[in-house]
Formats: sequence, structure tokens, C-alpha cells
Amino acid sequence: MDDNFEKRKKVIYDFICDDLYVPMKLKEIAVILQVPKEQRTELKEVLDSLITDGKIRLSQKGKYLRGEAGRLTGVYQAHPKGFGFVSVEGEEEDIFIGEAERCGAMQGDTVAVVLLRTPEGKRKEGKIVEILSRGTTRIVGLYEKRKNKGYGFVRPDNVRFLQDIFVAEENSKGAMDGHKVVVRLLSYGDENRKPEGKIEEILGHKNDPGTDILSIVKGYDLPVEFPEKVLNQAGKVPEEISEADMQGRKDIREWQMVTIDGEDAKDLDDAVSLTWTDDHFTLGVHIADVSNYVQERSALDREALKRGTSVYLADRVIPMLPHRLSNGICSLNEGVDRLALSCIMTIDRQGNVIDHEIAETVIRVDKRMSYTGVKQILSDPDGEEAKEQETLVPMLRQMAVLSEILRKKRHKRGAIDFDFPEAKIRLDEQGKPIEIQPYDRNAATKMIEDFMLLANETVAEDYYWQELPFVYRTHEAPDEEKIRKFAIFINNFGYSMHVGQGEVHPKEMQKLLERLEGKPEEDLISRLALRSMRQARYSSENTGHFGLAAPYYTHFTSPIRRYPDLQIHRIIKDNLRGRMNDKKIEHYESILPEVAKHSSETERKAEEAERETVKLKKAEYMQAHIGEIYEGIISGMTKWGMYVELENTIEGLVHVASMRDDHYEYYEERSEMAGLHTGRTYRLGEKVYVRVSAADRLTRTVDFEIAEKGDFENGKDQ
Repeated sequence: MDDNFEKRKKVIYDFICDDLYVPMKLKEIAVILQVPKEQRTELKEVLDSLITDGKIRLSQKGKYLRGEAGRLTGVYQAHPKGFGFVSVEGEEEDIFIGEAERCGAMQGDTVAVVLLRTPEGKRKEGKIVEILSRGTTRIVGLYEKRKNKGYGFVRPDNVRFLQDIFVAEENSKGAMDGHKVVVRLLSYGDENRKPEGKIEEILGHKNDPGTDILSIVKGYDLPVEFPEKVLNQAGKVPEEISEADMQGRKDIREWQMVTIDGEDAKDLDDAVSLTWTDDHFTLGVHIADVSNYVQERSALDREALKRGTSVYLADRVIPMLPHRLSNGICSLNEGVDRLALSCIMTIDRQGNVIDHEIAETVIRVDKRMSYTGVKQILSDPDGEEAKEQETLVPMLRQMAVLSEILRKKRHKRGAIDFDFPEAKIRLDEQGKPIEIQPYDRNAATKMIEDFMLLANETVAEDYYWQELPFVYRTHEAPDEEKIRKFAIFINNFGYSMHVGQGEVHPKEMQKLLERLEGKPEEDLISRLALRSMRQARYSSENTGHFGLAAPYYTHFTSPIRRYPDLQIHRIIKDNLRGRMNDKKIEHYESILPEVAKHSSETERKAEEAERETVKLKKAEYMQAHIGEIYEGIISGMTKWGMYVELENTIEGLVHVASMRDDHYEYYEERSEMAGLHTGRTYRLGEKVYVRVSAADRLTRTVDFEIAEKGDFENGKDQ
């Protein structure tokens, strides 16, 4: 930069640092320094440069002040439309970055950002001034070879990567047009040059079975194969438990108990037992004692921590622990002795836990049952299934009674139950989706849910009052601004919600959802309520769980597939065995914040990969239904169109450009699209009929067009 510019910067900076300076706008500075109008652009460049250096900042009202704000460091999240956001740790709100302020940053980069002037009440805006470290070194995408040219391009699967990657022939590893590949970035490009890369792995042709999901696995960098050291350790784990293993444990093998899971579950980590008298129930929640086989800091443990969670994709499971453990000695299989960590609760007829015991136990499951089978027994006491399981029927019926009591009690305190259907996808041998329908939440699934929630709460409360280091599952109250907007929005529909000093009680949200039941706007307001919520996370500090209206909550019930559960099993066992001395407490206090943070991150990554897989299979399914008409609900709105969700949970976009009967404008405050000439409006939550116009497996998107009710009914008649 020329000396003249640097001199100007010094003059302006000295002027702003002067004791007599009062914060002023660009125009005022120009007047005082007698900068002619035609040079004001240059003055702004000087001021912008000082902001970039972190020496001055802009106030909300557009006035220039001395430094103080400095540079913030955060992670850049790109948006397919060119702009993006920087999330800064400890900051509630992300900083918006316009396309021109990106400074060449890519998805996942750690960047330095300075705040720009932000209009009153609007989201913070910033400018990236430096890329501190690159977040991405490898990208998964589709290789497109240029005919008769010595190069090709990789089109990234992840739409947040905005540019194709140039690949010279010598770096192509022999990839053919249409191959899905993993490319390592050699350069990140700039305004005039595309990023350049070298192909490291060819995943297969885009049409080969399984290549599509493998691309997602690689795109999220999910570890698939276990290292040899880990497999060797798993191989040494016994297949059966010995007499020595049982020493010092509570032997409850005679207790009647069952596992209840989906038909295709292989890692059975929880069993339940129940006895009852006139005035109380004794509920046992028995969890596989995984920590008995996975020692802290062993190769198995380090790998489990790295993975954080098992990942369930449409055609495969990527387990946290090798199969030998997860489907073998750690799985509570029927008829075999197993080691467990049990939470045995005495519960009165009002659903209060009046006593409990957490113990290391030896169990033997009587029967492996499925949700479907238990549902049949409960709904048809004289049916075939009930006759076959005659000895278990009384216990299952009492479990249903207790489940109802617990659910009512939870409801009374204000727990919120968002019952949006998840998708269940059935694939054929080739991995093609042949059926997609909402996952059935029935009496049996709810029963297990109720028992697991109670065990998790009981364990969390116990350890909270013991004041021992622990990992909690926390869910903070919604953001004040979001709740305020939500409260204003529901007023349009004649609903109100009591929002205390910037806070809302979960009971208020629950009462609102109850008032909505069966109303046309139920879906709309429920969705917006869910969007106003924060995400639950793991934490070494207990701040309670807003959605469950629970002051104490943890994850104790799935140590085969979630690391936090495995971590707290270790803490519980150290405590039960009298090993929780000062040194141990100090050790756990030092490692738990990082374990909680890492577990939250791996959970997010797994959820995103699972979501992308579902979107992919939904798009593939809809490719076979182009032109067909469906009934759906408007589930989302943006200025570029409306998202519509069908009964089978598939969501697609009605692009505003395809709404040709009028020119439609989007009104954010009313969540509404309105035609300028016809006055026709579309609102969030409204029922509409749509025709499938396109579906793309590569971008994982489905496009709809608005159809008429008559077309839908004619289609059904044919």
C-alpha cells in the first residue's frame, strides 16, 4: 500500500484518538476535516482499513469510535447463495458475512472477522479480514472429465462449497466421467482462479449401488474401518462372562425382564423389569456394562471417543464400538448372562421416585421383544401374540399402566412433546428406496421412552447432589429474541403466551400446543415453536433440560452407541467401588468439559449425515413419481419459495418462479406469500396440493409445482 494512504490512515487515526473527539459519522468527519465530496470514497476506504486493522469500530448508529471491538475469531459457515455466517464461541448470534466480504473463505475455515455497522435491531454484520486456518482439505464430489482435454473438474456434493475444483490429468488417478471421488485440495483459488485438487480415492460410479451413501460417509469424514490395534483389543474380549466377572455384583438373573427394540436392532443396550404391589412399582432399567470391557485410555476407548456416537444411515450402521462388543458381549441378548449397570427405582402410584438404587448387576433377559409385538399384546390381550408370551403379559400390562402415570406426571410439570414424524425408509437389495413412511410411535415405543427418561433423570439428580464431576444432557431456554418474535406471531392467530422477564416456562409452550390440537394452524405454530428452540447438548455443568422441564438430565442408557453414556458409567463405577478420591475427581474435572464438547460436535455431525442420507433417498424415491400429485402442508417459507411436506415426510420446494398465476411477494413477519394481483395467499402450515416436477439425487432436492385439488382427486380415481 502506498505511503500516502498510510499517512492518511495515521492522520485519521490520530484525529479519532484525540481527547476532544466525539463519535461521529462519515459525513461529519468529512466536514470537520474539510474533505471534498469527490474524495469521500477515499476517506471511507481509509476508515474501512482502520476497521480491518481493529483500530477503530463502527457503532450501531454508524458512528466511528476508537478500537475496543478488535477482531473476533470464529468458524465460517457458507451458504449456497454466496453469503455466509461466522459463529464465534461464546457469542449467542452468528455474524452475517455478505458475499463481497468473504475474503475467499470457504466452508469450515477459521477466520478473523471485524464487525461492520449493523442497522438497529438487525443481525450483526461483519467482514472477514484473514483466513487463520483452512477447515477443509478434502472434498467429495462428482468428477466431470472434459472431452479431449487434459483435465476435469470435481463438482462438490456439499452445496456450501461454491466452486468446482480443477483437476489436471496427472492428478486424476484415472477417474472416469461420472465417478464419485475424494479430492485433496492443492490450492484454494481466488477471484480469478478455481481451487485445484488431486484425486485421492475413487468411490465408484454415481449409479453404482451404495456409492451415493459412501459419498456422504466420506463427505462427513466418518471413520468406517476400525484400526487394527482396536480390532485386536476387541478380539481379546471374551464371548461369555465368567464367574470371576460376577464377583461382588448384585445377582438378579431370576428377575423377569425383557428387551424391547425395533425388529432390526442388533445392539441391545437396555433391558427393563417391573414388579408391583398395591402401593408401588419397582422398575428396573438395566444397561449393558460396556465400561467393563472398554478401559479408559485404551485403544478401544480412544477410538470410541473419536467417533463419539454410532451413526445410523439408510443402508448401514457405522458403530462406535466394533461388532464383537456391540453385537456380542455388550448386547443384552436373550437367555444369556450379561453384566449390567442397573437403576432400580421404587415409584409410587403418582409416579414419584420414592427410592432408588444404582448397582452393578448380573442379568439374564427372558425374551427379546419388538415394539410391534408389544404393541399387539397391549392392544389385543386375547390375540395370538399375547397367548404366545403368556408369562410376560401381566408385566407388560403393568408397564403400560406405569408408562401412562409417568407420561401424565411429566406432562403436568410442562414437558413439551413435539411429535413430528421421522421417516422410515425401506430399501431393496440394490439400495433403492421402495417405501418411505412416517416412523410409528406407538404405546410400546413410548413406554420404553418413558422408562429411559426416568432412569436418566434419576441418575442425573443422584450425581448432581453428590456434587461429583458428571456429564449432563442440557437444553437451554429459547433465545429471548426468538421467543419474543414467536409470541408476536401467534398473536396474529389469537393466541398468547406468557413470557416473563425475557423467559418462557416450558409449561407455557406445552399449554399453547394443547390449545392448538386439531386446529388448522396446529402444524404451522408447532413448527415455529420447534424452530425457536435451542439444540440440546452435553455439558459438565448442570443447567437443566428445558424441553423436558427437568432440572436434572443425563444420557445413561446407551453406552454401546453414545460416548457420554460410557463416560458416566465409568464415573458411577468408580463411585460405587469407593475409588472416587480427590485425584480421581481432579482427573474427571479436567477431562469432562472437552469430552462433553467433542460429544456434542460428533452428535451434530452424525445428525447431519443421517439427515443428508434421508434427503438423498427421498429424492431418489421421488424420481420414480415425477408428474404425480400429492397433498401436503406448507412447512417452510423463504423469499425464493415455499417448502411443502407430504404425508410420507418428503419435503420439496415450490420455487416462486414456478408460481405463474401471479407475482408473489414474501412477508416474513406473517410467514405468508401473497399474490399482488389476485390477492391469493399461502401461509405456513396451510394444506396445498402439489405436482412433483423434478427430483435430483446429486443435490438431494425435490421440486414441486402447485396443483389443484381436482387434479389430485382425478389422479386418485384413476
